[in-house]
Amino acid sequence: MRRFAATLWRLLKGLPLAILAPVFLFISAVTLFLVDLLIRPRRPAADQSPQKHASIVIPNWNGRDLLEKYIPSVLAAAERCPGTEVIVVDNGSTDGSAQFLRETFSVVNVLALDKNLGFGGGSNAGFRHAKNDIVVLLNSDMRVEPDFLQPLLDGFTDEKVFAVSCQIFFSDPKKKREETGLTQGWWHNGFLRVGHRIEPAIREPYPCFYGGGGSCAFDRKKFLELGGFDELLAPFYLEDTDLGYMAWKRGWKVLYQPASVVYHEHRGTIGKRFSEAYIQSVLKKNFLLFIWKNVHEWRRMIPHFFFAWADATLSWVFGDSPERSSLPGIARAFVQLPQAMRSRARARRLSAISDTEAFRRPLAGYFRDAFADMRDEKLRVLFVSPYPICPPVHGGGVFMYQTVRELARLCELHLIVLLDFPHERKAHEELERICGSVEYIVRMEGRTKAIGSMEPHAVREFRNPDLAWLIHRQIYTKKIDVLQLEYTVLGQYAGEFRRIPSILFEHDVYFQSIARRLPFMTGAIPKIQARWEYLRAIRYELRLLPHADRVQVCSQDNARYLESFLPELRGRIDANFRAGIDTSLYEFRETGREPYTMLFLGSFRHLPNVEALQWFVHRVLPLIRAKEPRARLVVIGSDPPPRHSLPEAEAIELIGFVEDVREPLSRYSVFVCPILSGSGVRVKLLEAFAAGIPVVSTRIGAEGLASEDGDVCGLSDDPQGFADRVLRAMEEPAKAAEMARRARSFVKEKRDMRAMTERLVACYCEEVKMRR
Repeated sequence: MRRFAATLWRLLKGLPLAILAPVFLFISAVTLFLVDLLIRPRRPAADQSPQKHASIVIPNWNGRDLLEKYIPSVLAAAERCPGTEVIVVDNGSTDGSAQFLRETFSVVNVLALDKNLGFGGGSNAGFRHAKNDIVVLLNSDMRVEPDFLQPLLDGFTDEKVFAVSCQIFFSDPKKKREETGLTQGWWHNGFLRVGHRIEPAIREPYPCFYGGGGSCAFDRKKFLELGGFDELLAPFYLEDTDLGYMAWKRGWKVLYQPASVVYHEHRGTIGKRFSEAYIQSVLKKNFLLFIWKNVHEWRRMIPHFFFAWADATLSWVFGDSPERSSLPGIARAFVQLPQAMRSRARARRLSAISDTEAFRRPLAGYFRDAFADMRDEKLRVLFVSPYPICPPVHGGGVFMYQTVRELARLCELHLIVLLDFPHERKAHEELERICGSVEYIVRMEGRTKAIGSMEPHAVREFRNPDLAWLIHRQIYTKKIDVLQLEYTVLGQYAGEFRRIPSILFEHDVYFQSIARRLPFMTGAIPKIQARWEYLRAIRYELRLLPHADRVQVCSQDNARYLESFLPELRGRIDANFRAGIDTSLYEFRETGREPYTMLFLGSFRHLPNVEALQWFVHRVLPLIRAKEPRARLVVIGSDPPPRHSLPEAEAIELIGFVEDVREPLSRYSVFVCPILSGSGVRVKLLEAFAAGIPVVSTRIGAEGLASEDGDVCGLSDDPQGFADRVLRAMEEPAKAAEMARRARSFVKEKRDMRAMTERLVACYCEEVKMRR
């Protein structure tokens, strides 16, 4: 009853604002739109590099105890860089801070203000007072390492650098690092989201979204050109984020310098003097005002106003949440609308690039694409796999494994591999020896299933911010020239780079694979689910592929199929670079095979293999056994079906996973490939061709490799025809061996991985050259 009464009181109390909020937002939207109509960006002035001497500015308000504790470390660090001045801006303190500094630390330049101008106002006063080109802004609760200053100065490498941020630790090492200095910012549901990353692998200056206002070095002239910290966001929070975003939009850089280490008592000043409720109210207001000032793309602004109203309404009905806007926040922001208009006009005049570009450039891959000197002759490729590569237990694994081995010979290759379990890393040690680097993500958590989502589940499963971050990190730190993505599910990570091509290998055409499975499905619910997944897949895939710079497929059949849906991809689809094997690894054996044996090979994680085996053992094998009782089927592959699910126990040998498939390929007499669905090229057929075992396949199974029955393999799609061709291969071994020799010649000439990978690298080089 008490909870109900509290809810009712909250609803009644918020009702006036709930009615007024949409009016406030509508007026704000119209007003800001008019500002954009009237104000246009102006041509920016030429940039200059700063002289590398620093002024350290520390704003203070009633923080005598903090100054006494931490100023000595700042002074010790300043002594290591001659010409450094230390300025404390006293914001009208009443605890004797200014007098204490003059008496105890006479070397400190005290700028005493008559009243408290807040963090932003006090900092701006310090910047104006500073005499050096670089201003290092520190909170009063910062302890610094003795050598923290020089790495900051070294970070100003060219005229585009606006700020260089420190790496932040907490004074208490047991405390969770909520801030690190390595900042991120992204756009989500109409709002800016920000956060910090812990990334020990970064050891050199690295792009970040903004420099923390209490632990960062700024180019003084650039800071003042942007107007300094905006009073719009007073009394605190987001002033530094605002400044960093304005700098990116001005075409400048903001960097994180891990070698410059400081220690922070988090909210040592603000948190002690203001309640959490007040701090949250300021944050909600400022997140709105940040957008009203800085975001000028109306395809972002329109969703922003909708989500601001929707989130505030949810907070009113169900209670406040730190992730959502609030009705009081909207009201407070609306009160500052005139000030927001002036700030927006100034920000718009200073903008040199779009919001989309400003959100991209702090991402390391886009940063390299925009700013790096790429005249190095050495080709560097980042290869990203959504599955373990070693051991190659499925067809796609074989393609990836053999491509990686050849690429490592021809260029500097770096890998990112997604693993299911930590122990799988050991199998990849051979790749670590031949590649420039190998990074792993174990048990990556994607987004949860969503039945009503318009995205395929497989795509959502591989959507993960840590993987996106790692791809960008490797592009930047390893100086990557080409991004190679494997499988449709990773196509979402293709970047819209200007100089770094994103290339996607469609191991199979996902929506085609689903369509081919539909006729073999049973049960109303599975069919409905599959049809829904097909609709999602075709919608997603046809929207995705044009964003890749090149699309690799297994065969010309796949290429023609995609081009029938996307004619604009003509000239950008490659069908001869990836679906091959290293034929030198397979010994061609014509004789000495066990008679009357058939080999089925495939990973049973792949549903088409499960369906193929069931079709063969139930509809084909009985026909073969009726004419040749000695016929025996050997089944090899990871994750095999349970023995009880297969009939004719005496005729089927279920082996399961083997380390090396070459031994069974050289042992048994006929290879069967009864695939009924799926897409792409079956690597098992390439291996069988190379090993000299006669093959009988369905036409889908041999897609992209064979179209004429009896040329390089027997072809049939009906049970009786399939059985007849298997029996013929058993009964006429000379003719079967002749067909196997033709198959070996075909795969060696057309599908040899070494020659294909050389063509692949030539394509990489051509694409890179064209873009640069």
